[in-house]
Amino acid sequence: MSSGLARAALRGHRPAFTGTAVATLFAATVISASMTMLTATGAEDVPPAARRAMAAHGVGDIALVLLLGSVYMSIFVVASTMGTAVAQQHREFAMLRSIGARPWQIRRATAAQAVAAAVPSALAGWALGAAPARWWFDGMVDHGLVPHGVPFRFGWAALPVCLAVAVVTSAIAGVLAASRFAALRPARALEEAAAGRRKLGLLRLPLGLAAMAGGVLLSRLLAGQSAEEAGQGAFVVLLLFCVGVGLLGPRLIGPAAWLVSRLIGRFGSAAELAMQNVTTQSRRFSAAVVPLVLVVAFGTTKIAVHTTAQHRTGSAGPADEVWLDYIGTGLYAGFAAIAAANTLAMITAERRRDLALLRLVGSHPRQVRAMAAWEAAVVAGTALVLGTAVALFTLAPLLQKAFGDALPYLPWTTAGAIAGGTLLLALLATGLPVHIGLRRRATETLASA
Repeated sequence: MSSGLARAALRGHRPAFTGTAVATLFAATVISASMTMLTATGAEDVPPAARRAMAAHGVGDIALVLLLGSVYMSIFVVASTMGTAVAQQHREFAMLRSIGARPWQIRRATAAQAVAAAVPSALAGWALGAAPARWWFDGMVDHGLVPHGVPFRFGWAALPVCLAVAVVTSAIAGVLAASRFAALRPARALEEAAAGRRKLGLLRLPLGLAAMAGGVLLSRLLAGQSAEEAGQGAFVVLLLFCVGVGLLGPRLIGPAAWLVSRLIGRFGSAAELAMQNVTTQSRRFSAAVVPLVLVVAFGTTKIAVHTTAQHRTGSAGPADEVWLDYIGTGLYAGFAAIAAANTLAMITAERRRDLALLRLVGSHPRQVRAMAAWEAAVVAGTALVLGTAVALFTLAPLLQKAFGDALPYLPWTTAGAIAGGTLLLALLATGLPVHIGLRRRATETLASA
């Protein structure tokens, strides 16, 4: 029974599992490249002189940090997308519970579908990892971090790591996402599947507030420390704020959407309907806001450190350190961007029945597209505001100690690129599923939903 349920879910929710496959593919590719870098620079046949030169530059530590960061972000992205994909099956879970399916059968079916989606992507990502690994290796040679003559090798060492992270994370995330719903009584499961869950969990609100308060407190404490200690603690401040935003997401995006609705309600019925959708479904849309906040906060923080140093002192820092910093920034931003795009696309695909009903009651396809665009704009705008606030709190103690001024310097072109990229990502991730859905007749969509 479990294998049959898993196959049916993979067929019936193909867009959602396509998104999880893309996220897993990207994660496995980056892990494969990072693991290859670690093994290539630490191989036993590397000449002693080259080994000493790499140790002086901390190449082994750099490769290890890249690997650990890749694993951490892979777990975050894969768990997020798999959890969202499983959450879309709550209506099916409720029906299965009503006809006698046991909770353990639903959990086992969820684990089976997660593994089935993860294994092919992990294998493909391992093979594709050779290309970015070669690019990183050549870049480190060009910047003098790795001596010429050190051979580049791509081997099997990364394969078990890719499979372990992808498969274990997908299975655990899927089972956890299904566990609570599978344990509900059938009547309660049907009710929640129809209306959705509106309240936060008992621990989510206090934990979110504690994380935000911890970020503010640590930022204030670091302002009195040395520049080195402030720099070391900046990442913890960033992490605390991002965790707080993740836990409080539904409580944050609802008021933000309400405020925006007061401002843009005059732009027409499509804008007003979009605001109502985001406000009443804040829990759903907050899942897309959180990874976008991570993109904006992390990218702005890392870029502003160098642009402020360039503006204040005339130098952004050693070329090799700046290059490595931007490599890491692009890597983490790529992870978060994929998570955000997948989540937005899944949300839109899940609402294909609602969009079909709008068309049946007389809405023009142009109005449906406009409504989706306004929703994407609200999500992107909320993420920009929250991400910028997180970046400012993170940067304040570091810049105060280094330059005597807590305000960062960010060129308008860079700020515009961050804002424009965030908005474009949200528009594409929302608009493409809407465009595909509108190509079908509304009656066909309702019959198959």
